[in-house]
Amino acid sequence: VQLVESGGGSVQSGGSLRLSCAASGDTVSRYCMAWFRQAPGKERERAATIDSDGSTNYADSVKGRFTISRDNTKNTLYLQMNSLKPDDTATYYCAAGLRRRYVLGGYYCPPGYDDWGQGTQVTVSS
Repeated sequence: VQLVESGGGSVQSGGSLRLSCAASGDTVSRYCMAWFRQAPGKERERAATIDSDGSTNYADSVKGRFTISRDNTKNTLYLQMNSLKPDDTATYYCAAGLRRRYVLGGYYCPPGYDDWGQGTQVTVSS
């Protein structure tokens, strides 16, 4: 699946942004997806994940402020970011990994993500 992020920009501390990740080539409902971020000089951090069944998970650093969601009809992943802080400044990437099927039915997420977008910059000023 091909992924293209948008929605980044500059905002003051306490502000909000919504990132979008438009997918093409396959339907996002078949994928486990995530938002990662990486600030200069820092390791990449997995900020939020959403499984193919809609289950979500968040890094402690964004819990309560960020919301990951997916619109299967628009084939798009979102990240709503509220109460932004200067520490949230980073390049944000969406990622997708094709779900895998258990032998007896049901799905699980792969250990990693195979498809990545090009990233969108978020800058939060104090």
